[in-house]
Amino acid sequence: MKTLKRIAQLALGIALIVPSAEKAAAQERVTLLNVSYDPTRELYKDINAAFAREWKRRTGQEVEIKQSHGGSGAQARAVIDGLEADVVTLGLAYDIDEIAQRGKTLPADWQKKLPHNSTPFASTIAFVVRKGNPKHIRDWNDLVREDVQVITPNPKTSGGARWNYLAAWGYALQRNKGSEAAARDFVSRLYRNVPVLDAGARGSTTTFTERGIGDVLIAWENEALLATKQLGPDRYDIIIPSVSILAEPPVAVNEAVAAKHGTTKVARAYLEYLYTDSAQAIGAKHFFRPTGPRSLAKFGGNFAKVPQFTVDQLFGGWAKAQKTHFADNGVFDQVYSVSQK
Repeated sequence: MKTLKRIAQLALGIALIVPSAEKAAAQERVTLLNVSYDPTRELYKDINAAFAREWKRRTGQEVEIKQSHGGSGAQARAVIDGLEADVVTLGLAYDIDEIAQRGKTLPADWQKKLPHNSTPFASTIAFVVRKGNPKHIRDWNDLVREDVQVITPNPKTSGGARWNYLAAWGYALQRNKGSEAAARDFVSRLYRNVPVLDAGARGSTTTFTERGIGDVLIAWENEALLATKQLGPDRYDIIIPSVSILAEPPVAVNEAVAAKHGTTKVARAYLEYLYTDSAQAIGAKHFFRPTGPRSLAKFGGNFAKVPQFTVDQLFGGWAKAQKTHFADNGVFDQVYSVSQK
């Protein structure tokens, strides 16, 4: 009987020790899911490693950041449909607004939580052409010539594509003294030259570089510079147009999910880290324009100076731009339908 009693006591002790050990192990490590858009794979690979080292140094806790990438609009819909992102780092503010309004996992004022409207890095829209620029493409007006094939993704699924579209529209609008009719005609002619609409920006880069389709790729500046670096400056040239758009990819903690996972503290720290000099330097390395004053002073000279307009200035903000141009039966659907005839 004494032996059985001792065995029972030992079993009880083990039962109490195991959960405690599991709890301690859980406190020693944490996992975040960052749901992001297409052209950030390389950027966040480096940032995640740097943040993990910094967090370990500060807290003693190990953190693993898992990544999900795709077209920004498609990624937002995945989060709304239940993909449990701890943080979202998407291509445009509208997509995070959609998560706030439809998914209800973060507050409507999410953009006020971090500096620069929750935008740690910026970019703009540039062109990639074949080496030597055989079609002599210099500006937006060259993209509507009949002898030019243009590669750009689908604005219905890709945040980068919406920036491309609005950059082209804004150019035409400014060139034609604010004429919406002229801008519509210009963009319609541009999409007449688009042979394929990929779902995301990285897919369009693959179409242009690996499949060899098209004479010019409209891309985020960072994606254009990255493609040239990786594939060789002997194969492609980058063209900066006479005017472009200020592309602002924002970030946010997906608060309800982070609270559910118990990751709120580390998720906030992760996004705050993006504004540090260390992370800004990583962003500049991956050809994203920094937003911090010190980092701008240090790295700003690495980027071409180009006049830029904003979505707020020419389109009345993302909510209005989305409703007007990219909603079902909006201007893009009308323009694209005309361009295919």
